[in-house]
Amino acid sequence: MRPPEELLELARDFITQYYVSLRRENSPAHTQRLREVAAEIEASGSYRLREPELAFGAKQAWRNAARCVGRIQWNKLQVFDARDCAGVGEMFSLLCSHIQFATNRGNIRSAITIFPPRAPGRGDFRIWNPQLIRYAGYRQPDGSVRGDPANVDITELCIQHGWTPGGGRFDVLPLLLQGPDESPELFPLPPELVLEVPLQHPTLEWFSELGLRWHALPAVANLLLEIGGLEFPAAPFNGWYMGTEIGSRNLCDRHRYNVLPEVAQRMGLDTGTSSSLWKDRAAVEVNVAVLHSFQVAQVTIVDHHAATESFVKHLAAEGRARGGCPADWAWIVPPLSGSLTPVFHQEMVNYQLRPTFRYQPDAWKVYVSKGTTVTRRKTFKEVANAVKISAKLMGQVMARRVKATILYATETGKSRTYAWNLCQLFRRAFDPKVLCMDEYDVVALEHETLVLVVTSTFGNGDPPECAESFSKALMEMTSPYTGTSQAEPPMSYKLRFNSVSQSDQLVASWKKKRRQLSNTDSAGTLGALRFAVFGLGSRAYPHFCAFARAVDTRLEELGGERVLPLGEGDELCAQEESFRTWARQVFQAACETFCVGDGPGGAEELFAPPQGWKRQRHRLVPQPQATETLAVGKGQDRTEHPYPPHPAGRSPPGPRWVLQPRLPPCTLAQALTFYLDVAAPPTPQFLQLLGSLARDPAERERLQRLAQDARLYEEWKWFRCPTLPEVLAEFPSVALPAALLLSQLPLLQPRYYSISSAPGAHPGEIHLTVAVVTYHSENGQGPLHYGVCSTWLARLQPGDTVPAFIRGAPSFRLPPAPDTPCILVGPGTGVAPFRSFWQHRLHLLHTEGVSLGPMVLVFGCRSSALDHIYCEEMEQAQEQGALSQVLTAFSRQPGTPKTYVQDVLRAQLAAEVHQVLCQRGGHMYVCGDVTMATEVLQTVQHILAQEGDMTLGQAGDVISELRDKNRYHEDIFGLTFRTQEVALRIRSQSFSLQEQRPPGPAP
Repeated sequence: MRPPEELLELARDFITQYYVSLRRENSPAHTQRLREVAAEIEASGSYRLREPELAFGAKQAWRNAARCVGRIQWNKLQVFDARDCAGVGEMFSLLCSHIQFATNRGNIRSAITIFPPRAPGRGDFRIWNPQLIRYAGYRQPDGSVRGDPANVDITELCIQHGWTPGGGRFDVLPLLLQGPDESPELFPLPPELVLEVPLQHPTLEWFSELGLRWHALPAVANLLLEIGGLEFPAAPFNGWYMGTEIGSRNLCDRHRYNVLPEVAQRMGLDTGTSSSLWKDRAAVEVNVAVLHSFQVAQVTIVDHHAATESFVKHLAAEGRARGGCPADWAWIVPPLSGSLTPVFHQEMVNYQLRPTFRYQPDAWKVYVSKGTTVTRRKTFKEVANAVKISAKLMGQVMARRVKATILYATETGKSRTYAWNLCQLFRRAFDPKVLCMDEYDVVALEHETLVLVVTSTFGNGDPPECAESFSKALMEMTSPYTGTSQAEPPMSYKLRFNSVSQSDQLVASWKKKRRQLSNTDSAGTLGALRFAVFGLGSRAYPHFCAFARAVDTRLEELGGERVLPLGEGDELCAQEESFRTWARQVFQAACETFCVGDGPGGAEELFAPPQGWKRQRHRLVPQPQATETLAVGKGQDRTEHPYPPHPAGRSPPGPRWVLQPRLPPCTLAQALTFYLDVAAPPTPQFLQLLGSLARDPAERERLQRLAQDARLYEEWKWFRCPTLPEVLAEFPSVALPAALLLSQLPLLQPRYYSISSAPGAHPGEIHLTVAVVTYHSENGQGPLHYGVCSTWLARLQPGDTVPAFIRGAPSFRLPPAPDTPCILVGPGTGVAPFRSFWQHRLHLLHTEGVSLGPMVLVFGCRSSALDHIYCEEMEQAQEQGALSQVLTAFSRQPGTPKTYVQDVLRAQLAAEVHQVLCQRGGHMYVCGDVTMATEVLQTVQHILAQEGDMTLGQAGDVISELRDKNRYHEDIFGLTFRTQEVALRIRSQSFSLQEQRPPGPAP
């Protein structure tokens, strides 16, 4: 162990490296972390790395490994934290899971498993084998060796500790593992873990008769990993093979298998003279056979030309990034055709950077035996049982150490609900946590293992408010695939993923580049990340799931590996079923990726439909102190409270009760009035619960069919649009407990309304402009339905309380300079925010006498006599100079052609629109339903193209830039159930897309 003073110096240097990599150097977090480490070293003589620091240090150690030619993929290293390993049995299980993960059925993945560090007063964890997979070498009586001569010592040690040798040329050695202050123990590797490739030649048919083979995974086990002064004596690490490592070093080297004489003889070469170059010619064919065999078996391997070319690229990149790169020329130059590779004439400097891998003495050379050195030989049954137990434990061990981060962004709460549902699913095989995007630091993505994203898209393709900072930071992260020494300038989210023209050349060119990438290319900033994304949205909007698509594209663009294609849920068509299908598939794909899970049987149990509601788990508890009723239920991992007093003679069955966190203490009437949504159509899951409570068999069957048949459910929901009371009327045999309503009904979501008043004009007041919604379902023949919030607002009496909060709209405000020209477009209640605009300008005129720029209002309604709201206010605002012009489009005015706001723009304001947006630095505001906003956008695009003499694509790019500069503003409403024509078309498209979707995860 190092002295505390030396350890503290190395720790400070490493912690600073870490925070520099996060671009957080000298931040409060950096300073605080240095203080914590110093205090820990002073108290104990050592300290503990946080998991992200450990992952960063391991990757840096590979990056600094001077003898490794494949370091260009250093950032793709998968780090498994095994520092809490308690003994060699668990150690063996962890190593087995490492081999299984890294082998990946031949698609080799680089990985490292880090066991507990060296500690004062305690022995080390050690792996005696030089590699996790090695072939035995048996010393023969004549002095020769059968098998691999490099492994004679470890073979004899294994035999001493109870291993029964097979005597073959390619016998896989067992592992000798040593715990702190313990004797080493023997653990045979399960045969199914070790992937081997029989060697054959593409043209020399006799080559397969040689019986040569090699294992797929090169996992070095005897190096010491040093991070921040801490030493990890057991930290097995693997990459993948370069062909010459097997062909030249392992098979052709005369101190190893030395197959050259036999191969040359089979080839008919003259081995009596070196001038025949028989060694060279035979070595080439052996290497050809190795590459060919691995490629035929679909096992990862790289030839020495591609490997050295990638190293030269890495060397140049490191020179730009860090001013140099340590490299050992003797190890970097391959043992075959060295002078034909670009590294042969490349100058290299060999020096050591920390963190680092170091050689350490062989474990058996420093081991002090406590008594006999020979462990009792294990019987075959004991070995078989050990293998069986290890195979069973591997999945459990991996589940404990594979962490999953689930990020969500939401406006209504649905994404959050889905994220927590996903968390419950992943708890079966992972260690998941759920975070809102505004709680997450994007730089932490660099050290994540698995990230799942569930997000909605707000408005016309924008991120939800809680994802604004995440979106900005993700867009600003450096892209690794620019192909130049200069990083690409960061482009905003709107320009890249929410553009009007949808022409993102960067995405198209990058995807072409991505298809060509291999393990000889840079892994990228997020090289070790596996991810999957699910988007919620509505196809009524032109940019369906735009933010989810942007996150999905950007994560892969930064080097992440997608475990499942993007999932999308349309709120107009089976969104719940789409999510459940995606969740099942992504769980299965993640289990396969990380080699965890319960197998097919466990998956079937896990993916089964939800069980019926259990009455005994939920009940209403009266509270004597008040006339309120509390919704409570049993559960785990919640704050517990003693039972409140109960009426005489009534005792609860258990000693504790658990508050239901979804509702505050309230009466049942209050819950149904203010908190729970009884007007929305019940979800399939809720219908399944109702089915379990139905007494009539026919009704039970009908409810179960609706719950399980997505198409039938959607048609029923769309035609009936049933409220909960209507559902109960349709299925009268359902006995509905009040506790089920409180625990299972969805919560009412907030309704957002634009404020229609200016605070200066009406201090202490908030005005709303609300259309009271009423409609008949069942094609106009069903019961009359009322808008939930609009009807409630309309029935309020003076003095009633309105629960409300203010949601900021920073992208829909007047420009700071009052003389900036503006065009406002708002039909119907879309005029709401514009009323606050003209009131504010009137207030400025009356109180400050400022000079105002022109402001044109384009309003739309059906007729002047029916719904020309605020007509007098508009006229007064125009007379007093707050509005320069008011133009009204009437769609049902008697004796007047049908006119919409986009017609007014096209016919009367084309020149004005072009001048305001392209010449005078003005702003345009659009507020209303999505169909109108889309048509206005298209109209503006055509106007700019015509007036500005440009193509439609160029005009679209101009509007995208205006959006990005916050000069083209949109406040968009979604579809309602009355917009039948548009909604029916969209739902039909959604069903078609779902039917075309593949049934399972992509390979």
